[in-house]
Amino acid sequence: MRDIVVAKFGGSSLADKDQFIKVKEIIVSDKNRRYIIPSAPGKRHSRDHKITDLLYMCHQLATHGLNFDEVYNVVEERYRGICTGLELELNIGEALGEIKSNIKEGASKDYCGSRGEYLNGLILSNYLGFQFIDPKNLILFNDRGQLEEEKTEMLIGEKLKDVKYAVIPGFYGAKENGDIVTFSRGGSDVTGSVIANGVKASLYENWTDVSGFLMADPRIVENPKTIEVITYKELRELSYMGAPVLHEESIFPVKKHGIPINIRNTNSPEDHGTMIVDDSTTEKPRKITGIAGRKDFTVINIEKALMNEEKGFLRKAISVFETNGISIEHIPSGMDTVSVVAANTELNGKIDKIKEELRIYCNPDTITHDTNMALIAVVGRGMAKTKGISGKVFTALGNSDINVRMITQGSSKLINIIIGIDNEDFEKAMESIYRAFENE
Repeated sequence: MRDIVVAKFGGSSLADKDQFIKVKEIIVSDKNRRYIIPSAPGKRHSRDHKITDLLYMCHQLATHGLNFDEVYNVVEERYRGICTGLELELNIGEALGEIKSNIKEGASKDYCGSRGEYLNGLILSNYLGFQFIDPKNLILFNDRGQLEEEKTEMLIGEKLKDVKYAVIPGFYGAKENGDIVTFSRGGSDVTGSVIANGVKASLYENWTDVSGFLMADPRIVENPKTIEVITYKELRELSYMGAPVLHEESIFPVKKHGIPINIRNTNSPEDHGTMIVDDSTTEKPRKITGIAGRKDFTVINIEKALMNEEKGFLRKAISVFETNGISIEHIPSGMDTVSVVAANTELNGKIDKIKEELRIYCNPDTITHDTNMALIAVVGRGMAKTKGISGKVFTALGNSDINVRMITQGSSKLINIIIGIDNEDFEKAMESIYRAFENE
């Protein structure tokens, strides 16, 4: 692994000319920051618009034959303002004009959505004096819109081997025929990860507007501590339960070669942020790494005497949810009971149909359901080797007069405990669990 750093900068980091100046200072302070991945300009203030949202709006209006000049003028003004503020000689008007023309002629939604990153890439490469490389020539998608991982890795290795410094816009690539394809929103994170994997980087930096991940949601828990080190698996667990972290697909490319990810703050570059490392790390963990959760789940409870002796019972029950297109979150069970947990949004309008089909296929003794349950995940690779973690969690909840409705705990390489509680107790439970572990 070479001393190559891939640095991705988010929309808030590149929202205006002042942010561009900060970004340049960060990049030039380390000669190993060789491949830079920019997002489209984000919001400058709460009432502002993200450029990508405006470009999607332009596409929507054009699709219906409506005039989108007023919206596109806002896009143009933002980019022209950045170029003027940075005193660049770049003719950004030419690129803006070409994009506007293409939208009028029926350009695809993916093309329109990707132009925010494309334009920011042109500006940043000119400002830094780095080579501009269009990711449509590096990141390959198949006809189904899926990333061609092996071909992409090979392309990146070949095309960047003699390129010392480059700016590569995030969020998109292309099919072999040149049609633009975007990742899902937030996909610039994925671009950075894919490039880091392709060049076999020593580090992938992800620069944003926070100094790493926090142990709990700061909207619920006051002043939670920053997570200094977290593994890929821990991150996946917290992300799955709603923690505001990286794009969920951005871990997989770097995980292949054990490349660490460093989450940093563009506005406080002196902060070390959070380091995301390989699951095999030997660094001593905290007792718990973080807490995350979500509200609004429904639990369907199925009871049947001697259920454990009936072969295929669980398969039949799960198949009912599958045929109705419902994703299952958890399946806690006992000898004669099984409960299926699903998000309310998944079950919307289907609960009676699900229960009726379960009666037909499973012939249970009783079926009930409880709504408005919240799930909280307590995550940490140190949990498996630390006695009393579960006891401490439930003591904290008991002392706060919170009733636990469900417990799910893995038995192999334990890194999380899932707790089900009433929606109304969610915030109090998060606070109670965090305070029980904040100093350990």
